[in-house]
Amino acid sequence: MGALERVLNDAVARGVAPGLVAGAVRADGTMFLGAAGTRAVDDPRPMETDSVFWIHSMTKAIAAACCMQAVDEGRLALDDDLATLLPPLAAPRVLDGFDAAGAPILRPARGAITLRRLLTHTAGFAYEMWNETMRRYGEVVKTPRHLTFESAETCLPLAFDPGTSWAYGVGIDWAGKALEAASGTTLEAWMQTRLLDPLGMRDTGYRLRPEIAARMAGMHRRRGDGGLDPISVTPMQDARYFMGGGGLYSTAADYLRFLRMLLSGGRVGTLSLLRAETVAAMAQNHMGTLSVLPMRTADPARTNDADFFPGMEKKWGLSFLINTQDVPGRRAAGSLAWAGLANTYFWLDPTRGVAGVILAQMFPFADDAVLESLAAFEQAVYAAL
Repeated sequence: MGALERVLNDAVARGVAPGLVAGAVRADGTMFLGAAGTRAVDDPRPMETDSVFWIHSMTKAIAAACCMQAVDEGRLALDDDLATLLPPLAAPRVLDGFDAAGAPILRPARGAITLRRLLTHTAGFAYEMWNETMRRYGEVVKTPRHLTFESAETCLPLAFDPGTSWAYGVGIDWAGKALEAASGTTLEAWMQTRLLDPLGMRDTGYRLRPEIAARMAGMHRRRGDGGLDPISVTPMQDARYFMGGGGLYSTAADYLRFLRMLLSGGRVGTLSLLRAETVAAMAQNHMGTLSVLPMRTADPARTNDADFFPGMEKKWGLSFLINTQDVPGRRAAGSLAWAGLANTYFWLDPTRGVAGVILAQMFPFADDAVLESLAAFEQAVYAAL
């Protein structure tokens, strides 16, 4: 058994997860793809390399790539005010707290919402699970998620004026809506025909087909004592919820195809899906002097606090977390990364020319044990280069 296989098997033996899938690629091919353990604590079938996972916010990088295809074609521009395309964004409001009766206090936002700000999470939108004020707003207003994209009245307010801070939120959902408005098609259709099909990502999508459902890994919740309980998940299959911020299922092999395309400067074989200059631009800091902030949980059942590489300044590209310093034994400075809510993670290192994923299925997010396994797997990948 090699070092990479040992990382996965040791993680399963230690109870990190009932099963894991992980892999790594370089531009010229796959370095490793492996699986260990079982699909769930109550499902003894072995985890396989083609097991299917809900990847949640790992959807964002794929949706952003679709948006950048539209930028390449002149359909979208990074710094245009999106009010011209999306009327609900014409008069954004900032949430300034609540009055004595508990009603939200809203004021007009200063600054435009642009595609660059949406892709970098600097537009002002903030997820309620990492923002107590937005969590309270959601309890007061009770607007279903899809309705927040339909009118100025139902649009979620901002946590701050556009371009003045960073907060992780629904920005890439809105980016997907901008692509739909500019192209006249749905994000799902664009994604399928312009990215997933050309890359051969046949096990990735929003619609849970029967042959995909048969390979799904089970979902879990981490108990206080470190054990795992199986939980049932009802996937959103209403097309109104097929947005850029989340919702895709995928496999490790499929996601590695996407990462390999980025490592290859936007190419797959002889086909160019993105210009090389665009891929390079996506990997650059697009938030200027702003920095990524720690994500403090307002919903402990869904997420722990999340602060990757504490003490290091982090930036955001289009649409990736960027570490600004080398991580010893792991990724180089300028690497790109992000994750999904059920503890799925990826990184892409343009300097060393390697990318990888590790996939689990459990809540809450930023699980310490899975993050330790990610670090161990990544170290083993770099040791093998």
